[in-house]
Amino acid sequence: MKNKFHKIGLVVLTATIMQSCFVAKDYKRPELKTENLYRNEVVSNDTLSFANVAWDKVFTDPLLQGYIQKGLVNNLDVKIAIQNIVAAEATMKQGKAGYFPSLSAGADWTHQELSKNSQFGALLQNRSTDQYQLTGNLSWEADIWGKIRSNKRAANASFLQTTAVKQAVKTQLIANIAATYYQLLSVDAQIELAEKTLINRNQSIEAIVALKDAGNVTEVGVKQTEAQKYATEIIIADLKNSIIILENSMSILLGESGTKIERSTFESQLMQPTITLGVPATLLRNRPDVIAAEYNLISNFEQTNIAKSNFYPTLKVTASGGLQSIDLKEWFSANSLFANVITGLTQPIFNQRQIKTKFEIAKANQEKAYIQFEQSLLTAGKEVSDALAQYNNETYKLTVREKQVEALNKATGFSDELLTYGLANYLEVLTVKDNALNAELSLIDNKYQQYKAIIQLYRALGGGWQ
Repeated sequence: MKNKFHKIGLVVLTATIMQSCFVAKDYKRPELKTENLYRNEVVSNDTLSFANVAWDKVFTDPLLQGYIQKGLVNNLDVKIAIQNIVAAEATMKQGKAGYFPSLSAGADWTHQELSKNSQFGALLQNRSTDQYQLTGNLSWEADIWGKIRSNKRAANASFLQTTAVKQAVKTQLIANIAATYYQLLSVDAQIELAEKTLINRNQSIEAIVALKDAGNVTEVGVKQTEAQKYATEIIIADLKNSIIILENSMSILLGESGTKIERSTFESQLMQPTITLGVPATLLRNRPDVIAAEYNLISNFEQTNIAKSNFYPTLKVTASGGLQSIDLKEWFSANSLFANVITGLTQPIFNQRQIKTKFEIAKANQEKAYIQFEQSLLTAGKEVSDALAQYNNETYKLTVREKQVEALNKATGFSDELLTYGLANYLEVLTVKDNALNAELSLIDNKYQQYKAIIQLYRALGGGWQ
């Protein structure tokens, strides 16, 4: 008996020593060129990034902050991401348990009726037998080649990947809520402008009718002025319809059915944060989608380790023992004890190319994951460049648009006076007024587009989830 335990101990000791002979490689981040991720005209040597600013410091409107907090709790995409994390966490826990042996227990009763013409039935008078058995089974595999370790790391990387995906959902959600909120404010401002213009259009009709009665213009001028009023009414109707659509979109982001969204005014907003890009390499730790792509690469890297380890021998120890008796009264007697231990190495030789196929698939998936990681980084750089270019363009357009609005408003005043004295025709007046209204509507939209560019830049740099 002592020799048997010595043999078992020798096998376990051998397995422990062989565990140091890992063929599994350790993951190392591949060399990625990050210095030219932004366009050449976007030069940044900042050590800090705009993304490191907390979202409540970027979006300071109290109502908007409340909507963002509500969305982070109730949004359905966020809830789905949380459940993905729960599932990944369960897999990760299983991966950590890979080093432990498996243990099972069972109790059974076997009744057997032997044939009289069988080898044993012909010798026994009582051909009916019963056997009672209480067993425990233990199985353990030595992690000689690091397969269990790689499986644990792969499960952990998958868990961290789902966590990063949730952070990406959170970042996108904050950007969508903020952009929708500011768009609602901008449309409110456009409606207010259009309604003031409608009042002026009604006054213009009264003035043009008086001029017609005085013989200065014809009925065509009156009808053209009325048509301009109707066009303004259509603009208001379209803008009010946009409000309903935007409120419905915001409600979905907040995880609720369509409802009216309380909000402040466009004029009260002040969003001019200090914009610093940080060096491009910061995207590797700030962008959740880039982080998720790297964890996906790590997971596939470890899966390749697992597939490679299948080419090598497997060392398993299995043991079973318990109580076995044909007499129920003697079931728990010391004479009913039995034990069985099996240990050995299993080397795959030929299995219809399954191991090699799995290894080749794992290598291909690892290469694909690397390409996706590289692609995510390039996409992040592009989005930063795009958002910054859009912000600079809208900022420039605002200064020009303000001058355009000022010039057209002066032209409108002059044209009304000239029309009164017969020095201008009604078509010139209508054209100037239409241009002035469109310019003022565009000015509001330019301001919204500037805000939207700031929001997109914040998201592109990876802000919002920290």
